[in-house]
Amino acid sequence: MAILDDFGPTSLLSPAVSTFGALQEFMDDPAVEEVWINTPQRIFVAKNGRSEITNLVMDTVGVQNLVERLLMWSGRRLDLSHPFVDARLPDGSRLHVAIPEVTAQHWAVNIRKHIMRGKTLAELETMNLFNAEVGNFFKATIARGKNMLVSGSTGAGKTTLLNALTSALPLSSRVITVEEVFELKPRLPDCIALQTRSANLQGVGEIPLRKLVKEALRMRPSHIVVGEIREAESLDLLIALNSGLPGMATIHANSAREAISKLQTLPLLAGSNISHELIAPLVASAIDVVVHVGKESGGRRYISELAWVPGRVEGAVIESEPIFTFTGFDELGQPGYSAGLGTADRFFNV
Repeated sequence: MAILDDFGPTSLLSPAVSTFGALQEFMDDPAVEEVWINTPQRIFVAKNGRSEITNLVMDTVGVQNLVERLLMWSGRRLDLSHPFVDARLPDGSRLHVAIPEVTAQHWAVNIRKHIMRGKTLAELETMNLFNAEVGNFFKATIARGKNMLVSGSTGAGKTTLLNALTSALPLSSRVITVEEVFELKPRLPDCIALQTRSANLQGVGEIPLRKLVKEALRMRPSHIVVGEIREAESLDLLIALNSGLPGMATIHANSAREAISKLQTLPLLAGSNISHELIAPLVASAIDVVVHVGKESGGRRYISELAWVPGRVEGAVIESEPIFTFTGFDELGQPGYSAGLGTADRFFNV
């Protein structure tokens, strides 16, 4: 047990009273990327992108007490009328919880640590997420104020890359970030972070992502960054980017081509009067580059492809051209790429 004095704890708190309780050892382990609880007896961690079951066993009350303790800091609620919660924890980790009757029997808890969240582009390059040629392309693209869409699967590193790209913006930039839960922390002096809010017990007071995108435009941004595009807020972002405001965002997709197609579909959720014919030109003119992040079955992450969206639309199909395509890792573990014939030069000359 810790001995407390006027200067705080002089040793580590016991697992029973520390912030993360019995999970504290996993939170302190720098190799652990994520912790999740399926049942009190089945607790998993992800290390280097691979999941493994732990030998930790908790009880139902212990899991519930852990969640209640973590939610005290976030100010978000979890009950039968609101059986999901998504929250940011004091150390920057992201918490998601689902409870019965949405789940079959037990509370399902996920804690994502974002251990690479604060990395710069240079640091990600040294970690072989991409090579120097791709890194230089990123810097040139950012310097020219191009709009970028980062795609990938869950846990591929989209937010990590987006944070690094945002941190590479000029120091004179005024950046507004918009997220469901605070995750981005760009290394910029003039940055405002906005996050959504759930409705209260009376069912009022909700602030959705779409509202935040609109409010961000009134805050004199030089760049707008949306943590993840999921629904109708995509329409508001496309309109903002087409008004001359540079920006970046992430989206779940299996490839750069699919990311473009999905971005054409999501705005249709904004209303029945929105059509593919209306959205296709918006997407084609709003997005300049799509960066797809891949992850091997062994957990190794890498930039899979970069595609240029030149703005051409045939019917409702948006054309794209490959700039860099991943070809594999060499014997030193460094990623290699094939370059689209003259694509990069034409991209920067547009």
